[in-house]
Amino acid sequence: MYQIDTKAERKEILKRYRQLLSAWKPNPDKAEQDKDAVRRAFDLATRAHKDMRRKSGEPYIYHPIAVAQICVSEIGLGATSVVCALLHDVVEDTDYTLEDIRGMFGDKVVRIIDGLTKIKGIFDKKDQSAMAANQKKLLITLAEDVRVILIKMADRLHNMRTLQSMPEEKRLKISAETNYLYAPLAHRLGLYTIKSELEDLALKYTEPQIFDGIASKLEASLHDHASLIRKFIYPIKKELGHRGYTYEIRERAKSVYSIWGKMKKKQVPFEEVYDIYAIRIILDVPIEDERKACWEAYTIVTDYFRPKPDRLRDWISTPKANGYQALHITVMSDTGKWVEVQIRTRRMDDIAEKGFAAHWKYKGRDYNESNLEHWLDRIRDMMTGPDSDALDFMSNFQGYLFSQEIFLFTPQGELRILPAGSSVLDFAFAIHTEIGFQCIGANVNHDLRPPNYVLKSGDQIEVLTSKAQRPKEEWISYVVTSRATNALRQFIKEERKPYMDAGKKMLEGFFEELGLEYSKSNLNKFRLKQRLKSVNDLFYRVAIAKITLKDVKDCCLESDKDRKWFSYINPFNKSRSKNTAETINLNDDFLEELKKRSNTLILNEEDKILWEEAKCCNPIPGDDVMGFIDPDKDKIIVHRSQCPNALAFMATYGSNIIKAKWYENQTPSFLAGITISGVDRQGLINQITQIISNELNTNIKSFSIETNNGIFEGEIMLYITNIDHLTNIVSKLKKAAGVKKVLRLARENIYED
Repeated sequence: MYQIDTKAERKEILKRYRQLLSAWKPNPDKAEQDKDAVRRAFDLATRAHKDMRRKSGEPYIYHPIAVAQICVSEIGLGATSVVCALLHDVVEDTDYTLEDIRGMFGDKVVRIIDGLTKIKGIFDKKDQSAMAANQKKLLITLAEDVRVILIKMADRLHNMRTLQSMPEEKRLKISAETNYLYAPLAHRLGLYTIKSELEDLALKYTEPQIFDGIASKLEASLHDHASLIRKFIYPIKKELGHRGYTYEIRERAKSVYSIWGKMKKKQVPFEEVYDIYAIRIILDVPIEDERKACWEAYTIVTDYFRPKPDRLRDWISTPKANGYQALHITVMSDTGKWVEVQIRTRRMDDIAEKGFAAHWKYKGRDYNESNLEHWLDRIRDMMTGPDSDALDFMSNFQGYLFSQEIFLFTPQGELRILPAGSSVLDFAFAIHTEIGFQCIGANVNHDLRPPNYVLKSGDQIEVLTSKAQRPKEEWISYVVTSRATNALRQFIKEERKPYMDAGKKMLEGFFEELGLEYSKSNLNKFRLKQRLKSVNDLFYRVAIAKITLKDVKDCCLESDKDRKWFSYINPFNKSRSKNTAETINLNDDFLEELKKRSNTLILNEEDKILWEEAKCCNPIPGDDVMGFIDPDKDKIIVHRSQCPNALAFMATYGSNIIKAKWYENQTPSFLAGITISGVDRQGLINQITQIISNELNTNIKSFSIETNNGIFEGEIMLYITNIDHLTNIVSKLKKAAGVKKVLRLARENIYED
């Protein structure tokens, strides 16, 4: 039996605590008071967690100390955050209450601890709506105290760093939700270093082979690159010193996740990602001299190396919405390699590394943080939507996190930052809700444009209004911002109120006339059949005669057997067809039966459980896959594990996810696609079809090819049996004369020589 050395553990706990104190720099004005608070928090956390251990077997207290260390060293938070990080699990996991904490540390600490406690179980809910509602609670803290989110970010980072001790299924789920919410949120908060590490750690557990392959190639290239960098920076260092600058030059490699993203986007192997390494020049200058110094450094770099014209990014003149500032340029080195150069000041570097937390350090010192306030205002807009559905909210917010920004101007020259894809209507609502309601169009760069015109960065917009204008339902499809969407939904809701009661009574009459029970369950099933988002939408369409008695009858009664539509079929007495997926209903008996089975769904044509391949990623035997029980469509959908949709489902519908694996002797044919490109020549198509059909005995569903100036590109849909079959096809086609690239149509996998 394993013996715990409590004496050694106590020494290690004290050692880690001292390391925390060494990294933390208290405010000189209240250093003794803050040190006392941190010591008392450490003592309380140690007592509260004394009998608790992590999955790894380590004392639980290691975790809150590590979270506090991240808050201090990697985010730059102060004493209050250190206290809260040390205590962040005490109320949730022990017998201590918020009132106990209040008596010892005061209201400010209690408010943050309460926020952390409320969001602790964010992804553990059984019901996806409850899960999304709790995710929304997490994000609402942005409007209350952003330190809750920052401490939670530190908590998630440490959990990801120690994820290896968790079971595989848990690792996949936590990694998926990290990529889905925490990494993009870290990016939006300006925590770029943490964002990159979270993405890399998530990739390490969701795609270990891809991560290890890229990481090993990156490591192998470091030695060769070191010599290039030394030669590259020598003239720059010499000139900066000659001009009297105090500076630091760092070398930075792209993260593994970022490289993988480039490989997928460009459809190239590792060796063809040209900007893997970057040079960062950090200048120590006063705030008032920052712009001049950065552009002077830009001149020095471009005097020695030729820049790539389309790769200049000026985020100094126009900072990103989260405050990020820098100049980015890509130049050609003497060795024929492209090198990215980032130029920033020490203040800009602090904000880039520590994000939102660094803004407090420079507040009130000739530093304009209006962009950041605009960004937080947009977050708050999302929170205040009337009766907003939590699932819709999370979908909108997650899309917002990933969206790019565009910079727009009013006629007076005032800068407005909106998400890419914003329309004239979005801009109008960003100014004022009433202007949005009365918008009839705009002069965009002095040209008349309609309300749904999509704006581009740099546009100057003069909104045109009319008091006779009234919002229309289709306007919702014109907008992407939460402020516009929420305002329009509230307006439409108020407009429809008079119709609700009438529509409800009419629908009750339809059900009664057809002999159907008017229950919440049957009402929701009918709503789903009509593809409507809410019961109120259903009532409204009945009231305005868009849904009639005939529609209810056609939907709810099967004329051939005169059975009610909600009498579900038994899913355990059908077999899966050979080449097509069959859709079945999942009633409560089926879900109960699924729970009794192994937690892994075996994808077997002989199995009684029916399933369907996802159209977004076309999984085939040999792919890592997961099953998603779709509550709206009443079926199990199988996705490739690395499919972006699968990651989103794992993050937000945890209880609807089941592990899946292929039956070893799977025989049906599966549809898969490949893209092929190269140099056109006579007889090429014949050779490709000969390889596929004759040599490899594979059926082709479709084949399209296009040539342009001697270069061809084609797309081929094939019936294959498993991943090895597809890999063999790709390998054979690559050897054909003139063929340069063959890729699986689903972009996640890239086959290299």
